[in-house]
Amino acid sequence: MLKNLLKNRTALILSGLILMIVLASAGAFWFLNTQGTTGTVAEIYQNGELIKTIHLDTVTQDYSFTVEGENGIYNVIEVHHGEIGISEASCPDGLCVNMGFIHSSAFPVTCLPNKLVIKIVNETNSVEETNQLDIMAY
Repeated sequence: MLKNLLKNRTALILSGLILMIVLASAGAFWFLNTQGTTGTVAEIYQNGELIKTIHLDTVTQDYSFTVEGENGIYNVIEVHHGEIGISEASCPDGLCVNMGFIHSSAFPVTCLPNKLVIKIVNETNSVEETNQLDIMAY
């Protein structure tokens, strides 16, 4: 009887611990995906320099443009209302295309061979407005 009580108590403690981990993970995921969804700005960097800023919440019609680099490299960037991503690239691995479209500051889209980074920032934290850049590496 005592063994069954200890097993039930251990199972109850483990279940509670797992539930707490799941809830904490869901909360972190929600926070990262909702952070910066109002007034979002996409900043596009090439070779560590800001080359373009796009206010994603004001985009009314989808469009795309090409960013060209040295030696004929290129990235085709697609812009939709609230999100941005790379649809085509000259890099050999194509990982940047597979990253999909982003709409929050959780993860930037990067194309390391072409030295291109697209990141989303809250409008008040835009590099264009504060003229400060934290560390970027490629």
